[in-house]
Amino acid sequence: MKVVIIGGVAGGATAAARIRRLDESAEIVIFEKSGFISYANCGLPYYIGGTIPQASSLTLQTPQSFAARFHVAVHINHEVTAIHPAEQCVTVKNLQTGKERAESYDKLLIATGAKPLRPALPGINSERLFSLRTVEDTLRIRQYVENTKPCSAVIVGGGFIGVEMAENLRELGLDVTVLQSGDQLMPIFDRDMAAWLHTEMRQNGVNLVLNARVNSFLTDDHSIHTRLPDGRTFSSDFVILAIGVHPDTHLAKAAGLALGLKESILVNERMEASVPNIYAVGDAVQVNHTVTNAAALIALAGPANKQGRIAADNICGRNSRYWGSQGSSILKVFRLTAAATGINQKTAQALGMKTEKVILSPMSHAGYYPGGKVMTMQVLFEPETDRLLGAQIIGYDGVDKRIDVLATAIHAGMQASKLAELDLAYAPPYASAKDPVNIAGFMIENLETGLIRQWYAEDADTLPRDGSAELIDTRTPGEYAAGHLEGFVNIPVDNLRECIGEIATDKPVYLVCQSGVRSYIAARILEGYGITASHLAGGYRHYSALCTDRALTKSTTACGMDA
Repeated sequence: MKVVIIGGVAGGATAAARIRRLDESAEIVIFEKSGFISYANCGLPYYIGGTIPQASSLTLQTPQSFAARFHVAVHINHEVTAIHPAEQCVTVKNLQTGKERAESYDKLLIATGAKPLRPALPGINSERLFSLRTVEDTLRIRQYVENTKPCSAVIVGGGFIGVEMAENLRELGLDVTVLQSGDQLMPIFDRDMAAWLHTEMRQNGVNLVLNARVNSFLTDDHSIHTRLPDGRTFSSDFVILAIGVHPDTHLAKAAGLALGLKESILVNERMEASVPNIYAVGDAVQVNHTVTNAAALIALAGPANKQGRIAADNICGRNSRYWGSQGSSILKVFRLTAAATGINQKTAQALGMKTEKVILSPMSHAGYYPGGKVMTMQVLFEPETDRLLGAQIIGYDGVDKRIDVLATAIHAGMQASKLAELDLAYAPPYASAKDPVNIAGFMIENLETGLIRQWYAEDADTLPRDGSAELIDTRTPGEYAAGHLEGFVNIPVDNLRECIGEIATDKPVYLVCQSGVRSYIAARILEGYGITASHLAGGYRHYSALCTDRALTKSTTACGMDA
């Protein structure tokens, strides 16, 4: 059996290694148009920033090491220019010599990935404008930084690459502006959770401009000027364009393969394309989102690796299935760690799903053990079915541990309230006896059984302030004096029972505290006296972060600027 693989990196290289482990006699040929067969895409920004000092550290396998270990014929700087399904061959071009030849196959695997979006904007071909996708892109940017010693950069786009590049360029001492077309960074998060990322970026000196859609670039002898439709111009030494990627499927399209979302390749659970003996994996393929059961594009290394393994199994006559992805991801944002899995509330609402969420601010480990830090967690579920839909966590230590537990629970189909029953490891340096994941389960259980009611930050402006409801802030007088919601009176939770006679029993009560714990306790006290109460999910801490961010976003959007 002869297997030809178009593309290396995560999907292609993984499949090649797996095929060899399953079939020692197979002839395996990889064509990779770049100069690198297997490299760490996710590490590219950190080489530019100097955290990864050597470019060689990005190379997971060289053509020589890969060939020696797996007996695979690796051809770098070779571009497949056409697929001929009827003849079961491809046309391949040697990019160094320009010569073309035909290469036959018994099985073909397409792992062409995705390519950076580069819209046809005026000035986009400037030598001062870079995209980041391959090692070659990284080396060009690193060389530019080392040779020209730039002082400033504009990053267009606020996804993974944009945020990571902002951090790494700030670590090099550059003035950095991030222009994001939407109203938040990292759309995998809900807007209120993204507020924490915005604050961290701003506190580390990034000029963050939201609702800023770029329409042109102008380059002169000294700078590149990034322009917005409203006339604002941002001048810098260079620009990183990081507005997303598009499946690189022109070969598949020309060969007549069935395509899906954004011309991604349609595959079945066996990673088989619509044409016999052709498989496809990675960022080029459409997958099933396991939470929504809808078609999705999920450009992440984890799914690509899994798909490569599954395609290899089936190429070798086994029977493996890829059922989809839920998009689990994690990101470093200066001191913060931000992670998500499943879907967010915005996506759920767009799909017409009825959802509920809990927001909590637990410590990363036992509060009495030194060094604990607060994280912000949001867990989304479907109240009618108790089905877990997604989770988002932003914090410091322990974020990765909790998001992986929640991702596993979602994958396993665990009911949301059952999070309370998980038997998780505990020692004071690492966790609390009631882990944050358990606490989320307790809160969900309380909501589903009617033990507690919630209101949200987005409800704050519409609360009844005409006397038809009681508005109570249960924090200490000092916390209340430092900032509070309009119309709320201060009754500390520990004094609440003494003040019961002052609270109307025929009016709903809206409660707030700093994180949601004391207001929950206050709600239970009031319910014990027959008073209907609900409390602010996430507390004043979460509300204040969102309001502060919105105010800064509004002021930045409104002002003209020539940076």
